[in-house]
Amino acid sequence: MSQSIPKVVSRREMLGSVGGGLGMVALASMMGAGKSVGATGSGAVPGLPELPHHLAKAKRVVILWQGGGPSHIDLFDDKPVMRQMAGKDIPESIRGKTRLSTMSSSNSKWPILPSIKPFQKYGKSGLSLSTMLPNVGSMADDICVVRSMNTEAVNHAPGVTFFMTGAQAPGRPSMGSWLSYGLGCETDNLPTFVVMTSSDSGKTCGQLFFDYYWGNGFLPSRFQGVRFRNTGDLVPYLANPPGVGASARRALLDDMRDLNAVRLAESGDPEIETRISQYEMAFRMQSSVPDLVDFANEPKRTVERYGVDALKKGTFANNCLVARRLLERGVRFVQLMHSGWDQHGNLHTQLENQCKDTEGPSAALVRDLKERGMLDDTLVIWGGEFGRTPFGQGDPTNPKGRDHFGRAYSWWMAGGGIKPGSTFGSTDDFGWNITENPVHVHDMQATIMHLCGIDHTRLTFRYQGRQYRLTDVHGNVVKGIMA
Repeated sequence: MSQSIPKVVSRREMLGSVGGGLGMVALASMMGAGKSVGATGSGAVPGLPELPHHLAKAKRVVILWQGGGPSHIDLFDDKPVMRQMAGKDIPESIRGKTRLSTMSSSNSKWPILPSIKPFQKYGKSGLSLSTMLPNVGSMADDICVVRSMNTEAVNHAPGVTFFMTGAQAPGRPSMGSWLSYGLGCETDNLPTFVVMTSSDSGKTCGQLFFDYYWGNGFLPSRFQGVRFRNTGDLVPYLANPPGVGASARRALLDDMRDLNAVRLAESGDPEIETRISQYEMAFRMQSSVPDLVDFANEPKRTVERYGVDALKKGTFANNCLVARRLLERGVRFVQLMHSGWDQHGNLHTQLENQCKDTEGPSAALVRDLKERGMLDDTLVIWGGEFGRTPFGQGDPTNPKGRDHFGRAYSWWMAGGGIKPGSTFGSTDDFGWNITENPVHVHDMQATIMHLCGIDHTRLTFRYQGRQYRLTDVHGNVVKGIMA
């Protein structure tokens, strides 16, 4: 007895044994009572036992992220007074002490630049949108436009990071990771959180895509987003090496699983459990991913709806089509990131082109989900890190662009418990100050979590001595945008 049980057990060994025991319980459950995951196909991971906190209106979320800052003045928030005062300076009483980027903070002139294209009313709801958004306008009665978004961020990366993680500095878990951690996954052969990126092919200033936009932060790494690539294999190293068949790959994974399981029991390191589950997920994805991007059975009418680039890999249109296929296969959170809205000096030439590339596929996704009976429980979110300034940038007598602007901007949303055919919030005659129902970034995060069945104040994770949550210590659910 004395030889098999050590006389002195260190604190680290004790905690490791306990952690290993818990890890092995989870591993045994994942493996279907000891059977190979590859053989049983059982890999779905449950969420936290106390979740959801309440009945969810949205089972899945897709974010159509428009990186760079779409101009609310030109697209969503019509301001007739600005057309009447074009070229004149925005009054100081309106500007106040608004924080702006260094490109504009020292301006001596603030020339009013009205919308570059007309607005018109769409749908039975009479929603006022730019004529550059005809496809979005055609589904006006299915969406809610929020005209009172606001953020403290004035530059791109901090602004994107703020919405995705709840802080402007990198390091915290992204929203998709929080939802994966809290709610688990509903599919056993695809990741629960998938990211796809696209750009405007150099027509305007693009933005970089940083991994921490979909990172797990201090959550276990199995909750990070899986990025699908635009070139080559959709997921790297998914295919078997030449000469290695499926049975050989399965045998190799079984041996690696057994070795990792021994190490997990010894150390209790949760990252070992992640490694085991990710190897198994990769094995299952060998069959699920090729089927995902096989469009042979996709109706021609559906493909055409997404536009001419629908089958061109790496385009926003193609990503929207793949997103719908991911959502209907049980993926919980899909994050599409498209760059190109940063129009400092080419607003008049490139904003309309950017709309043509993106608004059609965005509307097609909503229609597609609606026709398949999925829109009611799928939350669709379209927006960027901030808007653009109501004043023109460049030569004050002939401004060509707009700077970053976070004091007021617009998003649209659809499905998943959102009130259709509605608007929420308003701004003053210059689109500068919010005059009704402000929606801060943290408020939007809290609302998204609520629609997914989560009380944002109760989904926390202890790290470095304190409890963290997506909304930090802020955020209120915006009930006015809910059906």
